[in-house]
Amino acid sequence: MDRSCPLSDALAVRAGRVLALGRDDVAAVTGTGTTVVDARGGAVTPGINDAHLHFTGAAMADFGYVDVGPDAAPGWERVGGLLERAAPGADGWIRARGWDDVVIGPAAGQILDVRPETPVVAFDSTGHQLVANREALRRAGLAHAVPDPAGGVLGRDAHGDLSGLFQDAAMELLNRSLPPVPAAALRDAMRAMQRRLHSQGITSLTEPGLGPASAGLLDGSGSPEAIRALGDLAEAGELTLRTTVLMLFAGTGGADSAAIADGLASGLGNAFTDRGIDARLLRMAGVKVFADGIPRSGTAWMAEPYGDHCTRGSLVIAGATEEDRLEELRRILALIDGAGLQAGIHATGDAATEAAVDALASRTRARKNRHYIIHGAFSRPDTLARMAQHGIGYSTNPLIRHGAGEAMRRLLGEERFTRHQPLRSAASAGVRFTLASDAPVASTDWRQTVVAAVRRTTRTTPGAPDDPERIGGLEALAAMTADAAWQDRMEHAKGRLVPGMAADLCVLSSPWPDDGRIEDLLGIDVVLTIAGGATVHEGAPR
Repeated sequence: MDRSCPLSDALAVRAGRVLALGRDDVAAVTGTGTTVVDARGGAVTPGINDAHLHFTGAAMADFGYVDVGPDAAPGWERVGGLLERAAPGADGWIRARGWDDVVIGPAAGQILDVRPETPVVAFDSTGHQLVANREALRRAGLAHAVPDPAGGVLGRDAHGDLSGLFQDAAMELLNRSLPPVPAAALRDAMRAMQRRLHSQGITSLTEPGLGPASAGLLDGSGSPEAIRALGDLAEAGELTLRTTVLMLFAGTGGADSAAIADGLASGLGNAFTDRGIDARLLRMAGVKVFADGIPRSGTAWMAEPYGDHCTRGSLVIAGATEEDRLEELRRILALIDGAGLQAGIHATGDAATEAAVDALASRTRARKNRHYIIHGAFSRPDTLARMAQHGIGYSTNPLIRHGAGEAMRRLLGEERFTRHQPLRSAASAGVRFTLASDAPVASTDWRQTVVAAVRRTTRTTPGAPDDPERIGGLEALAAMTADAAWQDRMEHAKGRLVPGMAADLCVLSSPWPDDGRIEDLLGIDVVLTIAGGATVHEGAPR
């Protein structure tokens, strides 16, 4: 498979589409009424397509909540100080986001006694953990006798009392008690995030999980109200990001086929078409399914034990036994496939990925529907081969590997960590993969993602020059443009610089660097972003 992403030295745009490519062909269609933009030697790429970006959650995290990330709060004492000074929202709650226990240490109990009269909740940087204070626990009606839910973990002290830490599916217990984010606040945050993404050259994204089960994902803001807010922006002509949505009918633990069947029958999949919104701008593409969790909380399902407690994790699908859970996963995926929709399956561990691929491989429409594995961080060579055979895609997150690398190395051991995110193996097997941010878990700056994929560094260690899973810079760019369009089943309309394609463009201030200088990409500015032939960002290089 050719994974290159050719760049152009000249192109012409008319009526929102690429008209011609190359100096000679462009000159032939240029006239006195043509507006000419001189890129001054900078590279022109297809608009960047982030194929796994929690748009609503990222918008609220960056524009709606108190920032307690490592830069703002390098320790728990500083987190507490920021929360003590924060003003409650109109609903009386203080919401914060961004802490990272890899950087600032264990979270259990850290904010339990902050602001005794005010409910406080702080979401972590991964979207798989939150901490809450005593007043938040009281309002949620939670006591020490609450059992851990399927696929979730409740932090407890030595006496068995809740410490305020909620992991994975347990987050839903607290999120359900949060008042909904007002529609106006959602729309304001979405507009601000759209401006940021356009300033980074991003013209398309996949929003991986909006719907009635939003309380089990990130901050819970991806509710049906967020779906309505996106539709409102589109109808008002304010949405300029091409947005593909995966619906969420079951949370991060205990998914069952009944919830999926009810969701599919609800009509939510027609939320945009019923409003007459152009599917090339905003569309429902499929359903998000959580097959397992993440290694950090011991909920990723691996073939071999890992972590301090030597757990293997398990499927987080409903069922009393492993075989029950496997059969329920098959029923869930059969429902989605039968509805002609994509399944985007969160499967981090190698065992979970293999189980999901096995279930998809038996579906006769799988290749047409383009189901894909999300994360798949430890996919084995035989699993990758089967993914290629059955047309199953693969969405990966190199910047998460960079940020959480040392924690993963400690939990999993050097051998498994070395195979973490096997991009070169996937490419060699013929798997179509995308590189995505998973924002707000990692930065939306795609340049950082490209560098992480090429170098395979962590925060504290350089990548090995002979790392067999490295890919090239232009391969990484293709994974964020042409291959992302393929995942969206929109390769006929976007993602490449080809006549007839949507004029979604990212103009850089300098030529594309070769792989030996790929870090130079971090110093190259996005000077122009065009979406559908219209300028949505224009800035001067530094």
